[in-house]
Amino acid sequence: MSEERRENIKVKRPRGPGGHGPMGAGAVENAEDFKGTVVKFSKRYLEKYKIPLIIVFIFAIASTIFTIVGPKILGNATTEIYTGIVGKISGTGGINFDKILEIILILVGLYAISAVFSLIQSLVMTRVSQTLTYKMRDELSKKIHKLPMNFFDKKNKGEVLSVLTNDIDTFGQAFNQCITDIITAICTIIGILVMMISINIPMTLISLIILPVAAFLVKGIVSKSQKYFKAQQDVLGNVNGQVEEVYSGQLIVKAFNKEDDVLEEFKEYNDKLFSAGWKSQFMGGFMHPVMNFISNIGYVAVAVAGGYFAIKGRITVGNIQSFVQYNKQFTRPIGEVAQVMTQIQTMVAALERILDFLDEEEEKDSDKNPADVKSLKGNVEFEHVHFGYNPDKIIINDFNASVKDGQKIAIVGPTGAGKTTLVKLLMRFYDLNSGKITIDGYDIKDFKKGDLRQHFGMVLQDTWLFGGTIKDNIKYSKPDATDDEIIEAAKAAHVHHFIKTLSGGYNNVLNEETSNISAGQKQLLTIARVILADPEILILDEATSSIDTRTEIQIQAAMDNLMKGRTSFIIAHRLSTIKNADMILVINNGDIVEQGNHEELLAKDGFYATLYNSQFDEEEE
Repeated sequence: MSEERRENIKVKRPRGPGGHGPMGAGAVENAEDFKGTVVKFSKRYLEKYKIPLIIVFIFAIASTIFTIVGPKILGNATTEIYTGIVGKISGTGGINFDKILEIILILVGLYAISAVFSLIQSLVMTRVSQTLTYKMRDELSKKIHKLPMNFFDKKNKGEVLSVLTNDIDTFGQAFNQCITDIITAICTIIGILVMMISINIPMTLISLIILPVAAFLVKGIVSKSQKYFKAQQDVLGNVNGQVEEVYSGQLIVKAFNKEDDVLEEFKEYNDKLFSAGWKSQFMGGFMHPVMNFISNIGYVAVAVAGGYFAIKGRITVGNIQSFVQYNKQFTRPIGEVAQVMTQIQTMVAALERILDFLDEEEEKDSDKNPADVKSLKGNVEFEHVHFGYNPDKIIINDFNASVKDGQKIAIVGPTGAGKTTLVKLLMRFYDLNSGKITIDGYDIKDFKKGDLRQHFGMVLQDTWLFGGTIKDNIKYSKPDATDDEIIEAAKAAHVHHFIKTLSGGYNNVLNEETSNISAGQKQLLTIARVILADPEILILDEATSSIDTRTEIQIQAAMDNLMKGRTSFIIAHRLSTIKNADMILVINNGDIVEQGNHEELLAKDGFYATLYNSQFDEEEE
């Protein structure tokens, strides 16, 4: 695939909501506004969970404290054993097993309490994180249905899915783990420091000397690894996009023998991903051996100092053992804090995209109720309509038309003239830049969108069916429809006979991609769906484009019956299908250049006649 084509794909795969980097999980990213995102999240969600989070905080601290005290108590047991052995050798005493047993029982009790506290805080934190994840995922799902159509023009489905899956999972897992880990790590550092000071201050100072070195190295490693993680994420977005693109276009790839090209392109991105991934994982894994090395240096220094102080009688053998344990544990939570901070960066970056998605401007709806929508007849007026998907590029200019109740209106014109855009404006998928569209004298902006759209039936050129039974797909427009109504709709759409030939009939299951039926059959099913809905206003956008000529004749007859008494807008490429339309609107470059019925327009020998004759000549050839 050419670099130019790849650049175009990158344009169609823009940055995440709010203008952030490519979406996805599995790599470390920095949030653009870390503090702002945390504050927004806290105010919007965490304030409702103050009590559970306080419980988590208290129990995490308590669990850590009980664990930290253990080595000191164990040191007392060691001292007791050492004193008893020395006393037995010198003949002045022996080992006090009752005292040792008492110490061991206390130690076991403390560890048991610590385990219970840890379990409680873990259960509470898991409950909070899962509830939050559930709530946010639910809000994201609802948000999708509140977004305007121009949002989906800017975002591809991979981006939206990434927020609903990767980002929400990244947040849920990291939030559950990071909060307790950071509390435990900080409490462990403070607790161990207090216990070491209580044992021997000079040895504590020796242990603290390694902290600046450890902090310097950790900061250096994290800062170095960040760019590799970011590079990994960028390349991962390209890999996922290329895989999705090739998978969906597999038929075209094979038809043009481009397997080698797409494999070469994938190899190029995969090599880059391998390089970035290797470097990022190497730098991330480098942290552990570095911290171990620093910890061992501290261990040696403390062991030498401890031996010296023991000889001087300034510390007991048991306390040396306890101090060595504390010293070995001291650098571990420091490394954990560094790792947790890295996870928190990832979590907040994902959270930032989630909150930005939830803050996207929603589709505006009217709070007015100008008329009972059930009383609408279908008189439609387009008054000086101007519209462009991009405000800088207007594609419909000063469009005016008057449509009477029950009329069949055909909209024709060359590709890109604005035909489909016109009916999307009618259903308020997009709002006008200027001008007005009215139904029975009421501005469509004054209707609630749901109320307005329930009176439209739309059959698009691009069919949409879902994985499920044929019956469920047809009754999608009317969930309470009876089997008889479904069959009648299928018969009217001339698809009943085809359905009966299937092994499961109306209960035959369409696969996820609905690839087990032809494009024409899909179109017939979508037409049956609209027939079942029995709407007041019909919109047929190239509704017969995927159907063969013989079937098209049958569908036209069914459509003629369906459109009787209803206002109908028909967008057609094949002009032979709209000869009996009450009025034909000929659009070119967003303007109506001609209007009238078929005979009138042919008699004018203008733009429509040129289009019609060119198609007739093509068919003759």
